[in-house]
Amino acid sequence: MKVDQSKTPLLDAIRSHHSKEPISFHVPGHKNGLLMDKNSRAFYSTDLTELSGLDDLHDPKEAILESEELLSHYYESEHSFFLVNGSTVGNMAAILATCSRGDVVLVQRNCHKSVLNGIKLAKAEPVLVETEWDEDGWIPLGVSPEAIRETLKDYPHAKACVLTYPTYYGFTYDIESIMEELHRYDITCIIDEAHGPHFKIGSPFPRSALDMGGDIVIHSAHKMLPAMTMGSYLHIGSGRVNRQKVQEYLSMLQSSSPSYPIMASLDYARSYIGTLTEEECKRNMEKARYFVKALKDAHAGLDVIRTHDPLKLLLRFKGKTGYELQALLEQVGLFTELADPFYVLMILPLLKDDKSFPFEEAVVRVTSALKREPVQEELPDPPYEKMTDKFYSVLSLDYEQMDGKEERWVCIDEAEGQIASQMVTPYPPGIPLLIPGEMISKKTIVRLQDYVKNKANIQGYHRLGEGYVRVYR
Repeated sequence: MKVDQSKTPLLDAIRSHHSKEPISFHVPGHKNGLLMDKNSRAFYSTDLTELSGLDDLHDPKEAILESEELLSHYYESEHSFFLVNGSTVGNMAAILATCSRGDVVLVQRNCHKSVLNGIKLAKAEPVLVETEWDEDGWIPLGVSPEAIRETLKDYPHAKACVLTYPTYYGFTYDIESIMEELHRYDITCIIDEAHGPHFKIGSPFPRSALDMGGDIVIHSAHKMLPAMTMGSYLHIGSGRVNRQKVQEYLSMLQSSSPSYPIMASLDYARSYIGTLTEEECKRNMEKARYFVKALKDAHAGLDVIRTHDPLKLLLRFKGKTGYELQALLEQVGLFTELADPFYVLMILPLLKDDKSFPFEEAVVRVTSALKREPVQEELPDPPYEKMTDKFYSVLSLDYEQMDGKEERWVCIDEAEGQIASQMVTPYPPGIPLLIPGEMISKKTIVRLQDYVKNKANIQGYHRLGEGYVRVYR
């Protein structure tokens, strides 16, 4: 059945509401923006509540229901939900709806912190499947089918497996073979596809996990599509998933006062990708290729690396850390997604013909930022070693053992062999280096010290500036 993806039911409902020139005697307290200064009123005008005709996210029957049905039709899911608390809430709801106390959950080691928080809330038992690295040892990739097969030998009765696909850096891996193997054991596959909502387009993008058998797939629409921050989608892809339980946990975890601007942007983002033409996509890729070539010509010391996702670029400047390169770019008003000790990550726009983006100006600014930087013989940075030679690892303490256990501070130089009591997470990308209950290795300490040396933003309860981390006594 052909469906008109240009439709935007929720946006239309909001426009219809404003056409009545409404007077607000309801929340929110800014009263349709009237209590704001004149320059801000238009911005606040879509910030509404569950009024007649605007539907209710937690019990949709009208515009939101139609918008979610259009979303489900585009992604060919069994059911799709709007998320207003980001992919974080999608990951947590998916895990809680699938797993119970004591269930074993296989989880990719370089997962987002929300995955581990969801497992903790479910009081399940995580088995951390180790991550592959690129041949230089600088870029974390996905997990291998071999690692999953070996892990399943010891944990054939796992309840679920949570995989991150693509990685934050835009790399994919053979997730289809992995999911086929997991399904042989009737294991539910939860895919954190936060950075891949545009994969549904097809070539030149990788295939979506939803098309390859993912049971639950979570998308951050705000990361790669034109949606507002925190706007995300959750898709149910198979009958292995109890839709009612997913919906129940989403109602528990999401705000009872969901943001209408975020939901309206989700409606728009679905329409945007749903009406993107093949020719527009080709022209988008041509602009991306021009931009990459221009960046490569900007400075002899600048390396530009394409990832599996054509909208993700890694920049490396010979002789400098990623943090130093990011700082140079920010001095000329060019802000990138993240930096790490080696690279800077750029995310390119998904453009339609009626949209524009200042690629040429960006190249001018990159050239300006780097023009005084000498071409250096690149010193070989010691690549990070693989965290472990094992295919998987487990926590040294389970969540019940950790509950109420006494903690103490320890000098990071003396932390090897101690058991971490707090999550410590460089952000972005939000991948924890220390996980509560996990034994701290020398390799982890080296990596953490490198982040501290480079003044990376590190979330968590720690005193890394003074050289201390928190461990169980």
